[in-house]
Amino acid sequence: MNKAAIEKSEIEELAGRALQARELSYSPYSDYRVGAALLTAEGDIYTGCNIENAAYTPTNCAERTAFFKAVSEGKRNFRAIAIAGGPAGQPIAQYAWPCGVCRQVMMEFCEPENFVVIAAKSTGEYQVKKLSELLPDGFGPSNLAK
Repeated sequence: MNKAAIEKSEIEELAGRALQARELSYSPYSDYRVGAALLTAEGDIYTGCNIENAAYTPTNCAERTAFFKAVSEGKRNFRAIAIAGGPAGQPIAQYAWPCGVCRQVMMEFCEPENFVVIAAKSTGEYQVKKLSELLPDGFGPSNLAK
C-alpha cells in the first residue's frame, strides 16, 4: 500500500475522529490536547487522547492510547492513524506528528512502508506520510526474527 491507497474520505473521517478525541484529553499540566484515530485493516476505528500525570513519566500519548485500546481487543493489523493536537482553547496551528515512543509502538504493530500517518489541523487540512518516512531504518519485530 502506498499513500494513495488510503482514500480521501477515510483520511477526512480519521481526522474528524481525532479532532473529537482531542476534546477528551486530560492535559491539566501542559494544556496541549491531542487526539488520535487508528484505522484497522478490518475498517474499525479506535480513538485515543493524551492522558497526563502529575509525575509526568506515566503520561500516555493519544496514539498509544488508541493502539493499546485496539490491541487489548485483539486487533493486530492497522492501516492508518490520524493525529490532531495543539494548545487547549486555540485553533490548531501546526501539525502534531507522533513522538519517538509512539513511532516505536507503531513499528511493533505496523509495516513501515504500508502504514499511513496523518497529521491533521482539520478535516480538510492535513499531511500524510508513511511510517517509514517518520522512522527510517526503524527497529521492529523483523529485527528479532529467528
